[in-house]
Amino acid sequence: MESALVKVLSDIFDAVDYRQGTLLGLLDSSATFDTVNHNILLRQLETSFGIGGLTLKWLSSFVTGRSQAVAFHGVTSAYSTVTYENFV
Repeated sequence: MESALVKVLSDIFDAVDYRQGTLLGLLDSSATFDTVNHNILLRQLETSFGIGGLTLKWLSSFVTGRSQAVAFHGVTSAYSTVTYENFV
């Protein structure tokens, strides 16, 4: 992940040096993982796709230990831990 960030920053700096425009689009897909069993996901990433080591640890930290709150009209609820729920 760190090398991807370095590459993006390098490309942006190069564009600035050459007076070129830069556009970066980002997608927040964190809510996607709220309906996926995290243990199964991480096991599949490791066994089926060969993802391991620091990359698997980073992905694990991303999908576990998350919390959320609701804000409405300036009032925010208490934070609650996000866990996988089987909606089927």
